[in-house]
Amino acid sequence: MSRFVRHRLDRLHHALARHVDSGLLPGAVTALSSRGETHVDVTGEGLQRDSIFRISSMTKPIAAVGAMVLVEECVLRLDEPLTEWLPELANPKVLRDPTGPLDDTVPAEREITLRDLLTFRNGFGMLPFSPELHPIQEAAAELNPFGPPLPKTTLTADQWLAKLGELPLMHQPGTRWLYNTGSDILGALLIRASGQDLETFLTDRVFTPLGMVDTAFSVPADKLDRFTVSYMPDQQTGELKVYDEVEGEWSKPPVFPSAAAGLVSTAADVLAFGRMFLDPASDVLSRTTIATMTADHLTPEQKAVSGFFPGYFDNRGWGFGVAVTTRRDSIFETPGRFGWDGGLGTSWATDPDEDLVGVLLTQRADFPLLSKPYQDFWTSAYQALA
Repeated sequence: MSRFVRHRLDRLHHALARHVDSGLLPGAVTALSSRGETHVDVTGEGLQRDSIFRISSMTKPIAAVGAMVLVEECVLRLDEPLTEWLPELANPKVLRDPTGPLDDTVPAEREITLRDLLTFRNGFGMLPFSPELHPIQEAAAELNPFGPPLPKTTLTADQWLAKLGELPLMHQPGTRWLYNTGSDILGALLIRASGQDLETFLTDRVFTPLGMVDTAFSVPADKLDRFTVSYMPDQQTGELKVYDEVEGEWSKPPVFPSAAAGLVSTAADVLAFGRMFLDPASDVLSRTTIATMTADHLTPEQKAVSGFFPGYFDNRGWGFGVAVTTRRDSIFETPGRFGWDGGLGTSWATDPDEDLVGVLLTQRADFPLLSKPYQDFWTSAYQALA
């Protein structure tokens, strides 16, 4: 018997087609895989099954897998200070008030570890939204740790680390979840610990073993015909405006690849990545490492003071580079499901209980949880299961 109900799969197509017809989405490529059965759907003109998208923050779990490869090889250890590899971040100071002056600091209670980077408890990252920039945000502007995904830094990894090391932390290491910056620090760590540039390391250890032939930090000239334009809605009018052209920022290799948001990929590649967690026959990671990576590592106390908005962690936690659902409160938010999304319009999740991997790739930047296409895709994916 088919794993998916045909007429319910049609609902998925029609749900996204409505958003394309209304002008909300330029187009979308979706993929579902369960128990050996795969369905790929393309909606919108100019797209094809192997169209290449900017997957932005979905880079984070991929970089986390790279880190765990080095943990399994005993090159890195989860709870050792990173000062051997990243001396620029040694002896950190911490702001008394994360919104206060930069010179009002106390010594950090301990050094930063790899576990801190993977769980975003490294003490530096996105603060709650404020109409005015705080001193630490102004001081860190050149590092681009908080803005929309764009590989625009002209700094090398060494220069980026040196400038970050000059800044105080916002919170004590290990105390709360602060999004994003930990992954870029992780990218610099992977470069030094592997002795390779970041793309070569991830290609050798993750992309090639999984058959991810189109995943990279830039798009070569012979693939630009498959690369998509990225759009972002105007904050006042909602009208879609071009964020990045085909021959824009991702058409050339970055100086310092962003392990937080720099990769491009296809539906087939992301699907292969998501399947790895259910069938680790590729030998990229062991079964026990995957179980560790996809467990919830945040304490209730940390969840209470963290998240994008109040209550964000009520039904989820955080593993190593992935969000983990902890409570069923919708059709698709099921306990044990894990994955992550990209702010330029992409989403991936793997559900071990359902043996399901889902991928949504669009060209419209949006906050996933508030996005109608995101909600409709995942609702449709789960209702299509036989």
